[in-house]
Amino acid sequence: MTHELKRIIQEYEEALQSGIAAVLATVVALDGSSYRRPGVRMLLLENGKMVGAVSGGCVEKEIYRQAESVFKSKIAKVMTYDGRYRLGCEGILYILLEPISMTTKALGLLQLSLAKRKPFEIKSFFEKEFSESENFGSVINFSNVSHPFNSGFKPNLKLDTFTQKLQPCFRLILIGAEHDTVQLCSMAALTGWEVTVVVHPKEEKSIQDFPGASELIANEGDNLDFDLDDETAVVLMTHSYVKDLKYLIALKDKKPAYFGLLGPARRREKLFDELMELHPELELEFIELIHGPAGLDIGAETPQEIALSVLAEIIGVVNKKEVNSLKEKEGRIHA
Repeated sequence: MTHELKRIIQEYEEALQSGIAAVLATVVALDGSSYRRPGVRMLLLENGKMVGAVSGGCVEKEIYRQAESVFKSKIAKVMTYDGRYRLGCEGILYILLEPISMTTKALGLLQLSLAKRKPFEIKSFFEKEFSESENFGSVINFSNVSHPFNSGFKPNLKLDTFTQKLQPCFRLILIGAEHDTVQLCSMAALTGWEVTVVVHPKEEKSIQDFPGASELIANEGDNLDFDLDDETAVVLMTHSYVKDLKYLIALKDKKPAYFGLLGPARRREKLFDELMELHPELELEFIELIHGPAGLDIGAETPQEIALSVLAEIIGVVNKKEVNSLKEKEGRIHA
């Protein structure tokens, strides 16, 4: 959800510069089931624009209608939405609507946390019923110091509290410059992931060649170094055996949340054999971490289908789900 908040803040800052009032909507509690879980947010602007969504699209109009009183009074409120009678979700949503007027300091600290990939915490204070109160609102915590979304708001600790710990935006590092890299980059960006593309300097590529990429690094592997955390995936897809080996050597001491290797199993085993010959001290844990061939066994053929297959496997592995990986398939990838 961090990437959704990131977009909300970006849109809020633009509205702030234009003098447009804004209201933040947060799902703070849920009875039963719903399309989205507590912690999802959307931004409502006084000019009618809505950024983000808290459902599949059926609740948002009612949220904006309820937010009209918040725009006028500047007093936060909690609204309820009973999906048992209007949706197929069988749940009741409790949504906090609060004016948003963050200080320059709070915005700066948030941007710094996002840039440095630091986790942070948001706490929302509310009552689980349809009502309004100046005591309702949210704070964002950096290093145990709270900053309200609505400047001047002071939490009432006696109220119900929804606490959400947000991790850094999920990051995907793609090593390669071919057409399938472009497709995977584009799809990953649509999910809200931050995408870094690594290309060999001789490829003569620019970031414009990879729609959705947030960063392009020209590096042939000799001094490639990343701080890879639990919110980072790597996919090696250069289509060059020599380049793949060089990048594998550069990353041999890293442990990302997911490491994918494009290409058939026979090529993978050859790479691993040569890697072990060059670095016999290498821990087998690194080899076992690699998903090669990368992707799910869904019969993918086109670059778009292959990108979808890899993206789905990353999501499954990161979420610790049992998936039908190509890594486990015996025989050829393609029929």
